[in-house]
Amino acid sequence: MFGVLSSAGSSMHQSHSSSAVAPDEPARGIAVEKFDIVKKWGINTYKCTKQMISERFGRGSRTVDVELEAQIEVLRDTKRKYESILQLARALTNHFYNLVQTQRALGDAFSDLSQKSPELQEEFGYNAETQKLLCKNGETLLGAVNFFVSSINTLVNKTMEDTLMTVKLYETARLEYDAYRTDLEELNMGPRDAATLPRIDTAQQLFLIHKEKYERLRSDVAIKLKFLEENKVK
Repeated sequence: MFGVLSSAGSSMHQSHSSSAVAPDEPARGIAVEKFDIVKKWGINTYKCTKQMISERFGRGSRTVDVELEAQIEVLRDTKRKYESILQLARALTNHFYNLVQTQRALGDAFSDLSQKSPELQEEFGYNAETQKLLCKNGETLLGAVNFFVSSINTLVNKTMEDTLMTVKLYETARLEYDAYRTDLEELNMGPRDAATLPRIDTAQQLFLIHKEKYERLRSDVAIKLKFLEENKVK
């Protein structure tokens, strides 16, 4: 009987020990996964920083798409000019709105005077109608200016900004691509033995991954620039 109880107690103890250890396994797996992410991020940051410094001091080669980069520079310059137009158009809208409100108030004042001044009723009435007509035409023009401001704002702060966000992703991908390309070239220039071949294979795989990412984003930028040009004309 004591043997059975002892065996049961031992089994319960082992069961409790197993259940106590089990919850730690997922946590350990998550910790390892996070460590791998941080490690990869650190390696990627190091390679990209090294590539950036090499390019800045003229020691590293840089992949250049001359036509695409020229279009990107034109976009940035165009955005600056459109931002200036948008600022001026908004100022015009504010000033013109105040002018229209002043014309409306002036028309109301002339209309009131025409009723209270019989000897000048015709003159005040004519001026009241003139101001009301100017106010009506001004409101039509104000509506057109507001539509223009809204269209330019959408073009600058949504369409152009969205394209430039893709450009930033493309430029980051280009830097990563060149960093891993340089890394692969340096390994290929060194000795090929049992110790270096796995590193070369890994570098080749990473290079192909970043090459695909770079080419995909380059294509995305080209498509968005074409779309933006069509949208700008509209």
